[in-house]
Amino acid sequence: MTETLRASGSLRNRLALILTGGAAILALLLVVLVRSYAAQIAQQGQDQILGASVTSILDTALLRDGQVEVDFPYAAFSMLSTPSDDRVFHAIYQDEMLLSGYASLTLEPPNANSLPLYQTVTLNDAEVRRASASRTLIGANQRTEITVIVAQTRDALSGTLNRIWRNVAGFGVGFFLLATALSVWASSSTIGQLQRLTQSVTRRGPQDLSPFEKPVPTEMVPLVTSLNTLMGRLDQSLNRSEDFIAEAAHRVRTPLATVRSHAEAMLQRVGRDENRVTVRSMMRAIDESSRAAGQLLDHAMITFRADHLEREAFDLTDLVQDLVMRLTPVADLKDVTLRLDSPAPVHMSGDAILVQNAVRNILDNALKYAPEDSLILVRVLADPSPQVVISDEGKGFPVDEIDTLTTRFTRGDNASGTIGSGLGLTIAQEVAEAHGGALNLSNRTEGGACVTLSF
Repeated sequence: MTETLRASGSLRNRLALILTGGAAILALLLVVLVRSYAAQIAQQGQDQILGASVTSILDTALLRDGQVEVDFPYAAFSMLSTPSDDRVFHAIYQDEMLLSGYASLTLEPPNANSLPLYQTVTLNDAEVRRASASRTLIGANQRTEITVIVAQTRDALSGTLNRIWRNVAGFGVGFFLLATALSVWASSSTIGQLQRLTQSVTRRGPQDLSPFEKPVPTEMVPLVTSLNTLMGRLDQSLNRSEDFIAEAAHRVRTPLATVRSHAEAMLQRVGRDENRVTVRSMMRAIDESSRAAGQLLDHAMITFRADHLEREAFDLTDLVQDLVMRLTPVADLKDVTLRLDSPAPVHMSGDAILVQNAVRNILDNALKYAPEDSLILVRVLADPSPQVVISDEGKGFPVDEIDTLTTRFTRGDNASGTIGSGLGLTIAQEVAEAHGGALNLSNRTEGGACVTLSF
């Protein structure tokens, strides 16, 4: 019984999950980075406008007759207009004295490089961005510092950033979906190499132990190399097994045949009845051992060749006719007529040795159980498929045991006293199944057994 291989999860799902997880992280990082960069760019744009507004106001500041005059240019505030109608605040300081604007826009330490100073502060419960710059005015015997502060709420900027966020989020989701699809495709494409290797192994017949020669990805080279090495060892082992079976069959049958011939010769020279009974018992034991050993080896050989079935075209009629001719002397010794009824050739494709072995075992059974002066009829048919039908005039099969007679080492109740091992019908059935056929046992209405071997 084959043990169920325990699976540790799907390699394809694991690979797709890793790729998809990486895509999700990249999409999230992309959204965060793009939004941060967009916020930075948008903030720089607002700062540049605020700085330009402060500079334009500072450019109008004059020191005349000891008084500071500031002429607000129209463009200083018009450039700050936004679709969201952001509020604009300003403050002008002379030294540390507020000249105009909102006192809540307090002075900050001046920028060391005289460039506008940008800050985000809260003004009147609203978040504003402010820009401030200072300039020194010099007059007759007078020197003063003018500081201009311009602030603007961030409603338009927030709206712009929200639109950018939605667009970037949509882009991130699209990127994630595309990356997921590509991940599934990539994992399927990668695992496809393994599936093709699996299909190649599955399509092979049991006798095909040739190495894999098709190109494979670099990562699969060790696996395919190991498979090729394993199949090479299997091929050598199977070849040795076949040689062993053939050698064992020869070495077992030959000594038993020799012993039996000596026993027959001894039987002719023994005069006492009790000794003759002993010799006959010995001969019967030799026959049983020879037949059992032979059929066991035949069964082993058939099991091996059925798993490595090599088909070739042959004439089933010629094969059966040759068997009938060789078994006719045995039938004559039992006063049994062995007749072949097959007027035309029946061509088939298969293992002729296996088919011959199967038919011989069925004929051996028929000869064992056929009564004297009876007929064993052998027919070879071509329709609906190649068939060999063997019928005799013996006792037939036990009706209540007919379904179990093809089981190994199983014999019917009517087989007592007859030499046999219970493997003949098993061998015939396995040969038929190896050729895609079946073995059918039945009893004839006029008496006797009928065995149909189909291919």
